[in-house]
Amino acid sequence: MDYKNMTDEDLIARIREDDTDAMDHLIDKYRNLVKRETREVYMIGADSEDLVQEGMIGLFKAIRDYTPDRNASFFTFAVICIKRQIYTAVTSSNRKKNAPLNNYISFYADDEDGYSKIIDSLVAEDESDPERTVILKERMGGLLERIDTALSAFEREVLKLYLDGWSYTEIAGKLSKPEKSIDNAIQRIRKKLSQP
Repeated sequence: MDYKNMTDEDLIARIREDDTDAMDHLIDKYRNLVKRETREVYMIGADSEDLVQEGMIGLFKAIRDYTPDRNASFFTFAVICIKRQIYTAVTSSNRKKNAPLNNYISFYADDEDGYSKIIDSLVAEDESDPERTVILKERMGGLLERIDTALSAFEREVLKLYLDGWSYTEIAGKLSKPEKSIDNAIQRIRKKLSQP
């Protein structure tokens, strides 16, 4: 069947008759539109592919819910559904109730470079072992020195606020910077401090 010469509305009619090829064609046709709609949107804790998936969910909802008697083309309806789905995902991810999930650092995961788990550093040490106490103090001294030398003044301020429990949004507000700048700073800090 020649789907390229069909209108979107004809494709929707075919999809309602369980034509999976028509569905595949319509999804492929709108994939670039979905990607274009996600280009200038930022969602905390997500990458661009996550946003594309949200846009595709919006497209599926448009295909499911479209009725031609609404005096709107499928294209117009699809754009609205895609934008609405992306907007909903972004606003819900930026809510304060999701901040602990969006800004977490796992205590149990090894970092990317294979260094020890954070939880290992937090476990109470046997104070009767002077060797362990000296090693721990040296590690902490090295970490503090790295913070002073490797991080910029801005990164040190972001780290201090972050360790005090402030969210990305709160830090951004306090420092009069966009949230993306705070996220980028946290990523740089993690990278710099994980290096030996």
